[in-house]
Amino acid sequence: MQLIHAENVQHRIDSLKEQELYVHLEMTTGAYAAHLDSTKHPAANFITNAMIRYSHGSIAGNGPYRVGLKMEHGWIYTEGLTHWEENETDRLLLAGHDAQGKLIVSLQLSREPF
Repeated sequence: MQLIHAENVQHRIDSLKEQELYVHLEMTTGAYAAHLDSTKHPAANFITNAMIRYSHGSIAGNGPYRVGLKMEHGWIYTEGLTHWEENETDRLLLAGHDAQGKLIVSLQLSREPF
């Protein structure tokens, strides 16, 4: 994965709008972090292969970045994104990594299931 280049990601977001897409969204503060440090509050969420269609999407920020996708009946919003897979042409793969390189958040869009 490469560091996010916002203009390129925005182009990919625009190229996928108004299509039936599969979404993968996850976030974790380290579900097992409390085992190593009891002061850490573990939290996580995960959704995969849900179908969405968005009419507008945008990336914002100076890094870490945030992405919002406006759907007919709501929004998907992801914050803390740092990296993307630049070589993917049919999917958008975004991730946020902490200072140690551990995955904190991801947002992935694809025409095919994950």
